[in-house]
Amino acid sequence: MTALLVLAIALAATLGIGVLVRRNEGRVRAAKSTAPQPESRRAALLAAAGVLDGRPTVLHFSADWCGPCAAVRRVVASVVTELGDAPAPPLDLEVDIDANPELSRELNVLSLPTTFVLDSRGLEHFRIAGVPKVADLRRSVAPLTAPGTDE
Repeated sequence: MTALLVLAIALAATLGIGVLVRRNEGRVRAAKSTAPQPESRRAALLAAAGVLDGRPTVLHFSADWCGPCAAVRRVVASVVTELGDAPAPPLDLEVDIDANPELSRELNVLSLPTTFVLDSRGLEHFRIAGVPKVADLRRSVAPLTAPGTDE
């Protein structure tokens, strides 16, 4: 009887943790960071990765061995293409975490896929762990494509 009780408790705990993890996957979280200084390491790493000053950027980390990263590629490409006619069209940048570990450490990337929405100054506005929903990513990027909306 005790074994069944322990098994039931373990099953309930596992189920609860699974529900919490699934609920948070792909959720767009607002970031609280400051703009990188031009001489800072972060600014240099972002520039080396291809982040351009004056353009909002969707920066997503991936790897060859990451299955869900292909879905992120499709979602980001869809949103960037859709917003391509905006006054400040967003830039789609994919960074291989294995080829660029310094940038992933600097941005504190802990899991794959991870997507960042950066404004035209390189300021992180949103961070998404997992595969983002198209509507959520569009809602996050679209305001940054209008001129003068970096705040």
